[in-house]
Amino acid sequence: MRIFLIGFMGAGKSYWGKQLAEHWNLPYFDLDEIIVAEEEMAISDIFNTKGEDYFRERESAILRGLALREPSFLVSCGGGTPCFQDNMDFMNENGTTVWLNPSIPTMVERLQRKKYKRPLIQDLADEDLTAFIEKKLAERLPFYQQSRHIIASDHISLDTFEKELKHA
Repeated sequence: MRIFLIGFMGAGKSYWGKQLAEHWNLPYFDLDEIIVAEEEMAISDIFNTKGEDYFRERESAILRGLALREPSFLVSCGGGTPCFQDNMDFMNENGTTVWLNPSIPTMVERLQRKKYKRPLIQDLADEDLTAFIEKKLAERLPFYQQSRHIIASDHISLDTFEKELKHA
């Protein structure tokens, strides 16, 4: 079983990825964490020094590398991962995609606490965060909507995933 968790920043991909991987006894990978470790710099520094295009190329290469060498896993993807380098098609062809889609107010609340870790929003004023999320989410929607499974709730549990993915 290969599961790709996708969704916007603050959707809960890393949190649920760790929980589910442990629950299902799957190797767990976080694409952003792998990139940070390999590049030996924070994502915001990669964006600032090497650019988003470089980051997206590394992200895609790591994603494909995981699928080549790992027969089963759960991976938490970055919020933009599905939108570049034909990654969404690749993930759908090589595993099960799950879009975590909580409400915008829930994502805003989560992101306000950790803006400094997020290069795309670190310089935004809190009052501009909702508009930014709405705009970016609208751009990414065509990719996210290609997901095989969609969990659109602010209140999910392990049971939510069990029910949604029992036929995956």
